[in-house]
Amino acid sequence: MINRSKFALTFGYFAAVMHVIWSVLVGLGVAQTIMDFVYRMHFMENPYTVAEFSWGTAVGLVVMAFIVAYAISSLFATIWNKVHGK
Repeated sequence: MINRSKFALTFGYFAAVMHVIWSVLVGLGVAQTIMDFVYRMHFMENPYTVAEFSWGTAVGLVVMAFIVAYAISSLFATIWNKVHGK
């Protein structure tokens, strides 16, 4: 059995931290270079341009990442427990 709350919090925090890191990269002005590199490594041209940093957007991104990851992983844990429960 999976502890639904702990599982959801773990993945919610993970998603939030990953998006905090992305926001820092945008704020430092290196995100575009990283995106261009990743696309080139996959034999593609980057069709996207990183926008100017905004605190409001950064906070919204991190909060939404946490909420969505929490909800999806909570649903996953619930389904897992129903399928594998006693």
